[in-house]
Amino acid sequence: MAFIQCSYYSEVLGFTANMNVCLPQDIPHKKGGYAIPPDGFPTLYLLHGLGDDHTIWSRKCAIDRYASTYGIAVIMPFGARSFYTDMVYGSPYYSYISEELINTCEAFFPLAKESNKRFIGGLSMGGYGAFKIALSQPHKYKAAFSLSAPLDIKKIHEYAHLLDLSYDIQLAFGGPEALHETPHNVFSLASRAVLQESKPSLYMCCGTEDFLYTDNASFKSHLDTLGYDVTYHQGPGGHDFYYWDPEVQLAMSWLNQQLGGNMNESSR
Repeated sequence: MAFIQCSYYSEVLGFTANMNVCLPQDIPHKKGGYAIPPDGFPTLYLLHGLGDDHTIWSRKCAIDRYASTYGIAVIMPFGARSFYTDMVYGSPYYSYISEELINTCEAFFPLAKESNKRFIGGLSMGGYGAFKIALSQPHKYKAAFSLSAPLDIKKIHEYAHLLDLSYDIQLAFGGPEALHETPHNVFSLASRAVLQESKPSLYMCCGTEDFLYTDNASFKSHLDTLGYDVTYHQGPGGHDFYYWDPEVQLAMSWLNQQLGGNMNESSR
């Protein structure tokens, strides 16, 4: 994989945005260099958690190696502590990630522009952001995954004393009362998305020792009630990369299944 550290001026944010990018390069071209699929690489937009930044995926797990196995490009943007919202007191990260970032990356890099080759995923805050974005714009993504996310966002203020989130909630949402509103509530968003003809398949997991386990189990039950296509599993683990690293690998394998098999092999 080629690893690219990219900075550019974001018109939406009004300041320089940073992201790391992994591009497949293990398909040699007969004239030298590397071949690019005619329609571009299938792409995963990968969102970090609350206490991390876009570099965490390369520091805590071998995301480039995992993605290289399947020939999937990975875009890892910086999302601050925004919960991937258009913050009430801050920057419009939802608009940036869901609109400008995609348009910019598809202009900068050889990425597939078809929705059936576009994915989004993340862990913790990033898992919430991935589901929020995918379910708000279900026609734009083939699949989305969430690892150990605060999916019952209405309850996030209950964890404020554990994680010191009161200030973040105020900045991102304007206060706990806004957490019930549909634009922030993935339960409501899923209820709307399931009615759409085109919608993403979902993958989610959570460790049984994670403080967010109940939230994830509740959302899985909600999806089952809706008849929404979801892959779910759980197992021993907490809110850390000891649990997430193997789960990222499983999620990448699942994305490859959504593409119909090993894209890396089929591209040779």
